[in-house]
Amino acid sequence: MKKENTPESESYKKINLETYYRKGSFTNFSEGPKCSLSMTSKIDVTDLFNWSKKCGTKFYINFLYVLSKVLNSRDDYKMEYRWLTKELVCWEKVNPCHYIFFEEKEICTPVYSEYFSDYKKFYDGITKDIQEAKERRTYVNESATHPNWFDASYISWENYDSLNIELPDGYLYFMPIINWGRFKKEYVVDPKTEEPRIRLMMPLTVRMNHAIADGYQVAKVFELVRKECENLTRE
Repeated sequence: MKKENTPESESYKKINLETYYRKGSFTNFSEGPKCSLSMTSKIDVTDLFNWSKKCGTKFYINFLYVLSKVLNSRDDYKMEYRWLTKELVCWEKVNPCHYIFFEEKEICTPVYSEYFSDYKKFYDGITKDIQEAKERRTYVNESATHPNWFDASYISWENYDSLNIELPDGYLYFMPIINWGRFKKEYVVDPKTEEPRIRLMMPLTVRMNHAIADGYQVAKVFELVRKECENLTRE
């Protein structure tokens, strides 16, 4: 696998399809039936919410940090298919494209933020990006100049049970598409005491292309998000 000579934030390596560990599945779902997987599950964000409040930080940004860290932890979540050259590439880093909603216009605009593993650098950068987007107050789509960005959208109006993202048939879009809704208080059985307790549960939806992900890779996102929420709140 070779790293191309591009800026650090846009570096990638080409995947050798002959030795790719998902060669069989990739061939089947890129040349045969093209489809995606979409999975929704509730995650416990009580500790992350309380930690955010205690630190005087934004839960939204903290969750975006957790999510970005998770998607940068495995090559499976950083893939892109280049149909002109029929190449599969893996980005060195993927960044969140999230959204600001303008209530008076009932539209939103993409906000492109760069991921940094350093929490403070990420938090400060995304805070600035959000403020600039609020001041701009226009819809600006820069997807053509941001190839290594994954979609991260907060659906603040609903604590939903399921959600499905449809893409055109035959379109091999490999970047994860992530959605999450508003959290609400629910009774959850404590696995240690087996007693019910009130927790903040939030729906999280992960959509990936079947050519580069099976149920395991999709489900792994939820496991890693839960783990990284614990890690962050322990710092």
